[in-house]
Order: sequence, then structure tokens, then C-alpha cells
Amino acid sequence: MKPDLHAEVNKNSAFLDRELSQLMFNRRVLAQAEDKSIPLLERLRYLCIASSNLDEFFEVRVASLLAAGSVDGSLSTHPALVATLSRISNECHALVAHQYEILNQEVLPQLAANGVHLVRHNERNEAQRAWVKEYFDTEVRPLLTPIGLDPAHPFPQVVNKSLNFIVSLSGKDAFGRGTAIAIVKAPRVLPRVIRLPDHLSKSGGVSFCLLSSIIHAHISDLFAGREVIAYSQFRVTRDSDLWVDEDEVKNLRQALKGELLGRQFGASVRLEVAKNCPPELSQFLLDQFGLHQSRLYAVNGPVNLVRLTEMMDHVGGPELRFPPFYPGSALKPGSPDIFAALRENDILLHHPYQSFQTVIDFIRSAAHDPDVVAIKQTIYRTGMNSDLMESLITAARQGKEVTVIVELKARFDEEANINWADKLEQAGAQVVYGVVGLKTHAKVALVIRREDKKLRFYAHLGTGNYHPTTTKFYTDFGLLTCHPGIAQEVNEVFIHLTSLTKPHRLTHLWLAPFALHNEIIKAIRNEARIARAGRPGRIIVKINALVDESVIRALYAASKDGVKIDLIVRGACTLKPGVPGLSENIKVRSIIGRFLEHSRIYYFRNDLAHDVVLASADWMSRNLFRRIEVAFPILDKGLKRRVLAEGLNPYLKDNTNAWELEPDGHYQRRKARGKQASFSAQQHLMDTLGIPHGHLGE
Repeated sequence: MKPDLHAEVNKNSAFLDRELSQLMFNRRVLAQAEDKSIPLLERLRYLCIASSNLDEFFEVRVASLLAAGSVDGSLSTHPALVATLSRISNECHALVAHQYEILNQEVLPQLAANGVHLVRHNERNEAQRAWVKEYFDTEVRPLLTPIGLDPAHPFPQVVNKSLNFIVSLSGKDAFGRGTAIAIVKAPRVLPRVIRLPDHLSKSGGVSFCLLSSIIHAHISDLFAGREVIAYSQFRVTRDSDLWVDEDEVKNLRQALKGELLGRQFGASVRLEVAKNCPPELSQFLLDQFGLHQSRLYAVNGPVNLVRLTEMMDHVGGPELRFPPFYPGSALKPGSPDIFAALRENDILLHHPYQSFQTVIDFIRSAAHDPDVVAIKQTIYRTGMNSDLMESLITAARQGKEVTVIVELKARFDEEANINWADKLEQAGAQVVYGVVGLKTHAKVALVIRREDKKLRFYAHLGTGNYHPTTTKFYTDFGLLTCHPGIAQEVNEVFIHLTSLTKPHRLTHLWLAPFALHNEIIKAIRNEARIARAGRPGRIIVKINALVDESVIRALYAASKDGVKIDLIVRGACTLKPGVPGLSENIKVRSIIGRFLEHSRIYYFRNDLAHDVVLASADWMSRNLFRRIEVAFPILDKGLKRRVLAEGLNPYLKDNTNAWELEPDGHYQRRKARGKQASFSAQQHLMDTLGIPHGHLGE
């Protein structure tokens, strides 16, 4: 039975509810955890991904809604917002219950049947209990600091998403006082999943227990002379958006460093407790954190499912995982150096099916090439360890002009980006932090090389981040080019971002917040004009989210004029497809598979000109108006065909990982029908672009 998500939403609205649409994405991720054709550890991973997604949803989206409603001190003056929060609460509670149902009834029992055991206290044999007792005494107890609450010991600060315990005690303490409540914080330095010695596991298997289970089993040992009446693990989720007044601060990096320290103690937005937590204890915690009962989640298992990913690092068994995948290379063995190759042809990269190493080699070659005089690059996410960033540091130390635009406010990557900014400046690079009030989300790099006494520009433009880990799991396109028009316009973008002057008129690149929105609307309207003239109008778009109402209205208008529109939207989509008189020519689908779909592709038929534009931007107001974004054309006809053949057409054929959006906001999984063969776009691309397993080195 479908969850009646949109029952309370105005039926006459032309738009779906954004928050519920975002939560429906989690429904599709959970469906992967239920899919019996997927290996068990990967199903567990999807459960963890869904849990992580929900954490961020509360930390950012719910937190922002609560903050917006409490500006005047009360939510009661915002009935529409109260209704939205109520719908969110209902759906989130249903999602969480479903998560733990899948975990407890399907994934964990089936893992146990395959020799992977998560052993609860009441399931441990005597030998296992003895080992756990010793582990608690030697590794855990010395690091615990129980806090008995009284006027001299107030409720402690609880870090965002940390594991804690609340304990109800009988009797009196050592000083004859009746302190009835104690709080125990789990040490953050200890692993949350502990592997038992192999000799304590069943033959050929591997066993784990959770730190929370170990503390539960021995929590009474912390309160000598007192009886533990009841206890529960708990976790509080807090507002994790950083905010600084960029118009007031003199040094954004220093201001954000201070804000990072406070992120762990933002406003509370959700409380999770164990299912058997007594009501009086959960109410005590709600009161402490200032939360309404609707934001309490009593869960049937560990309060942080994300931690279960730690099990995967200790389990072999290839049958429990996806088969290994090895990306292909965009350059053939024996190819000339990358700059010579680019002088011959543009290079289109499709990650993760083709290795990101080509981009790393591009920057590394530039760092060591004596003819390269300058390197410029934007950084949004790059992680703590990055060969690419090390190459930029090397280039700066060798005296090249290195300019790096580091986005310090890339959510949850702020600390890594601040650290890289420090290292780059110490090496002599020029580091700037984008434009006040706008996030620099564009993914561009530029290499300037002296050739034949002239400067030649080489550029990389991408739809995804310069991050060594995500490039292995996110689908993205990148273009390496020395096309004079495109590469020189990339340089104009860098001059604009560093000098803060108005950018020169760009003829190839669509730059937000100046032109991107207008160009998208213009391209949509052009297809509508073509359709009104009786010729085929066609739009295919692949993005992560579609919520900007002005773009949606333009798509509705084009649909009415007869333009055939296919939208491949991974996450939130507030457009209603297939509504007679509004959007009957629009279809929306979402692909959920082994890799996270992250490419942004805009295709407009344009009377057989076949305009193909790749971009860093989704069709959201924040991308179009509040970020620095770059969309770039694919000019080479062969590469255009590749984008269509790899980035769009397979996804329109997919009947394995595709979900189709219905007008009411629900999604239906598409399946092969009759004699139709099953087809997965991602598997097709792995088969055609990757290196077959067993062929490495051939």
C-alpha cells in the first residue's frame, strides 16, 4: 500500500511538496536494501546510506524549517509550516520504522545465515560474554565518565549525533542524596562495531558486537551500590548548517574555524532512543533538548545505523559484495603526453566508468611541466587526502602561478577545505574564497602553458567534485579541452571570481548567477517555439534535483506546446508529470543503482543542432541564483553522440533501476514486461566502458 504522502497537500497546486519528494528518494534507497538480487553487504550499505541521508535531512532541511518558523519565537503563527513539519514527521517515522524492519527481519538474519553475526547480549554464549566483560573492563570502562545529575552536575553538553546513555537509579548516592538520573557518554575514540576473536565465532564465520551493546550489558558496573532501574541509549541530531555574517567578518576562514567548533552543539532537531526506553526517560530528554514529542524516534536497534558500515571493513566473502569493477581509461596506452593529446582532440571523461586518474595526471603533468606558467582551479569538495591538491602545492613551490578558489562553506567539508587552504597558502599559492554570499560550486581547472612563444589555455570542466573517493562512486562527466573559446572563457571566470569585476560577455559558458537561468529558460522556450511551428521539439535533462518553480513553469508551457520532455531526476522533483492540460508530454524518472547518479546534462534538439550542455548545476533556485555555477557546451559532434549514448539514452531504456514519478508524487519501479529483456544503464556502461574482470594488465 502506498504511503499517502501528499494527502494534505493542495490538490490544485502545480507543484509537489519538496520535502516529501526528498524523503521519497530515501524510499527508493530503502528499496535497494530490500532487493534480494543485491548482495547482502551492499543491502546493508544501502540501509546505512538511507540513515545517513536522513541524518542530513534533519541537520539541514528540518533545521532550516524550524529556524524559519521560530524567528518570532513561535511556530504557532505559521500554520502552513506546522502542517509541513507534521507531514515530514509522519513520513520520517514511517521511514525509520521500515529501516529497522529491513535490518532486523531481512538483512541481519540473512547475514547470519552467511556466517556474519551481529551478536546481541542475550545471544552471546559464556565464552563470548567473558570476552566482552574483559573488553569492557580494559578498553571501555576506563574511558567512561558517568554524570549523576544534581545542581552541581547539570545536564552535560551532548555532541551532535554522538552515542549516549540515560540511566535511572534507585536508592541514594555516596553522599546520601537521591540523584535519580545519570548520563553516560560513549567515548568517541572507540570503534562502534567490535569484531570478536575468530575462535569465539561459529566455524568459518565472523562475529561482531556493538559498543552500545557492550555498555548496555555492563552499565550497572558503573554505579556501585545503586540499582539501575532503567536505561537507554540516545542520540540527538542538531542543526549543522554553519552561518557567518560574511558582510561583517574580515577573514572568512578564521570565522568559519570558530563556527566549526560550535556546529556540534547547534539547536536540537531530533531525539533517538531505544524502543524500550521508559516514557519518563524519553520525556526527560525531550525536555532537556527542548523538543516536541513528534521529534522523538524510538528505534528497534542501534540509534546510529550508519556505524554498521564498519562491519564491511572486516568481512570478506566476494559473494556478499558487488563484483569488482575496474574503470577504463580515456587515453590509450602509448598515447602522447596529455597536452599533445588535447591539441589533437577534446577528451570526454565519464566517471566512474572511466578513471578520474586522467584528471589527476592532467594537473600533475602541469605541476612538473617547465612550460606551464600558471594553474587555476576551483575546489568544492576534495577530501582530506588528495593527490590533486598535493600537485597544486608542488606547482606553487616550483614557482608557478597557482590560484585556487576554495569554497570554505561546502557543507560538511569545511574543515578539510580550511586545512587545504592553509597548506596552499604556505606553499605560495594565491587562495581566495569565492564571492561573499555565494557558494562557488563550479568545477573548473585551467592550465596556461607557453608554446611557440605564445600562451595556450587548457581546461577541465566537470559536473562533479575533485574528490578522489566520490569519483569512484558518483557518475559524472568531465571535459578536457584546449578549445580557444571555451578555455579562454574559463580564464575569464577565474578573473571574475578573484577580481570581483563583472565578467565579460561569455559566448560558450553559461555562468550563474548571471546567465545560467536565462539561458535555460531561453533554450526551453526555443523548443516550444519549434514545436508550435510544427517541427519536433525535444528536451532531455539529467540532474539531481528539480525544484525551481520558474524553470518548472517553462517546462509546463513547453509541454502544452507539444515538446516531448524526459527528465531524469535522481532526488527531489516538485514538477508534476503527466497531468492533462499541464504536463502530459513530460515524463520523470529516477535511477537508483550501484553508483550515485550525479551528472548534470541538458539536451535540446534545436532543429537537429542537438545542443548538449554539461553543468555543475541542478535546477534549483540556490544553484541558479545563489551559487557560482558553470554550464559548458559539448561542441564536437562525436562527443555529443557519446553523451547521448552514455549519459541519457541508456537511462531512458532502464527497466531495472528506474523509478517513474506519478502525478501524485509517488514513484513506481519500472520492470521488464513480457518478453522484454532486463536492462540496467549502469551495468551496460560498466560492461562497455570498464575493464572486464580478469583483464587487468592484458
